[in-house]
Amino acid sequence: MVPSFSRARWTLAVVIAFLGGLMIASGMNWTRPTFAQGRPSAMDVQTVAEASNAFVSISESVTPAVVSITVNIRPDTTRPRGRTQMQIPPGMVPEGMEELFEQLQQGQQAPRVQTGMGSGVIVSKDGYILTNNHVVTRSDMRTVADRVTVRLLNGRQYTARVVGTDPTTDVAVLKIEGDDFQFAVLGDDTRSRVGEWVLAIGNPLGFDHTVTAGIISAKGRGGQVLQNLAANNQYGIFDFIQTDAAINRGNSGGPLINSRGEVIGINTAIASPNGFNAGYGFAIPITLARKVMTDIIEHGRVRIAVLGIQIDEVDAQDAAAARLADVRGVIVGGFSGENTPARQAGVREGDVIVAADGQQVDRVAGLQRIVRSHTPGETVELQVVRFGTRHTFRVRLTEAPSQQAAATPARGPARIAPGVVTNSNRLGVSVTDVTPEVAQGLRIGNQRGVIVTDVVGLGPAYERLYAQEIIVAVLSPVDREIRAATELQQVLSGMKAGDYISLRVLRPQPNGTPQSRVVNIRVD
Repeated sequence: MVPSFSRARWTLAVVIAFLGGLMIASGMNWTRPTFAQGRPSAMDVQTVAEASNAFVSISESVTPAVVSITVNIRPDTTRPRGRTQMQIPPGMVPEGMEELFEQLQQGQQAPRVQTGMGSGVIVSKDGYILTNNHVVTRSDMRTVADRVTVRLLNGRQYTARVVGTDPTTDVAVLKIEGDDFQFAVLGDDTRSRVGEWVLAIGNPLGFDHTVTAGIISAKGRGGQVLQNLAANNQYGIFDFIQTDAAINRGNSGGPLINSRGEVIGINTAIASPNGFNAGYGFAIPITLARKVMTDIIEHGRVRIAVLGIQIDEVDAQDAAAARLADVRGVIVGGFSGENTPARQAGVREGDVIVAADGQQVDRVAGLQRIVRSHTPGETVELQVVRFGTRHTFRVRLTEAPSQQAAATPARGPARIAPGVVTNSNRLGVSVTDVTPEVAQGLRIGNQRGVIVTDVVGLGPAYERLYAQEIIVAVLSPVDREIRAATELQQVLSGMKAGDYISLRVLRPQPNGTPQSRVVNIRVD
């Protein structure tokens, strides 16, 4: 009996100890599983709720200022119309109406009015609206639509007046009559950062006042896809905010909103293989759109301030030739005329612009933004690197000529007659001298040079020089014009493998005016 009693007491003590330990552990929260979360903490819930409420508040505040735009374009009556044939079974024509039905059979198909849709945002109490140029113009990006109708969130409709458009930035300004419209507040896109939350509001695919959310994916975006928006205008500016907020057809002209409820961009384009959202949307920075709008309202036109230079992005070989520590900046390839502001100030072909007005210039879009923030007549300070030497120039900006005045009659490229071909193994190209006849056909006056006839695959000049381009000068390591292939060979013979040669090159254009650019090549 005694041993059994002792075992019972011992077992009871163990059970009591276990239960007591379990209660203590439970009270101290030691028993919570480590592999599963029962529910989010109160702090997590509060954070998510605050973000959600912010989106709700922004949407409710800004959406009434977003409008749906419908445009109507009358058909072009100068184009031949297609005929339509009415097939009437024999014996079905009423007696006495044979002639009328014969005329109907030979009649012309009536052209149809074209309809387009987009978005816009009211930016003033008295009804000024920002939208895209391509929303309110024909396919030429210049001729304004015949009728523009604006519909608000409350269902009210207005016939809008197109105050002005700017193909170079894809901005248009509309006006509707009234004096008490709810409007959106314009912000400052220069303070926004990649990764910030943004909302896009518009009318995608006909779904009015749709709100989508995302982040700023990148800033300063350009590229050929976006350059098409400028309708081949030489003063087009390509400096877009990229976002992954869903943007589709119909969103064009709508606002991109930051987390403070301010407009920081005008949605304008998507990059997609099928024409629908693929995660890559682009917006015009609001600081640029606002300046264009101010010019249109106050002056009736956009006053474009220009330096009078032809520029391109800096790549690794350009940076090496200029002796830059980083691959950044804008290389000057040429000038738009003989007496442009930049040329008069002392800027030269081959210079790399690294700063303007004290702001670092990393790419073409950055320089464009700085220059377009000025008005004609103002001065901009440029810092350039000229093959390792730094210079500072103060350039007084001039106004760009109208597109019509700047245009030249279209003509085909000159036919290059075969001549003596010289091979340059150190560059990996074949060249022939420019004859007076070819120079006249290319509209280069008395300038001479050598025409590239072939480029060796994977050679030093591969994907840097192209056939039919004209080498007219060497800028470094010497500064001299090139009038014959022998002169180019002389320069190359004095260079060591690994040296960089800087060439001024003319690229023939369809309109007969060659474009100047600078090409830096590492000599083999």
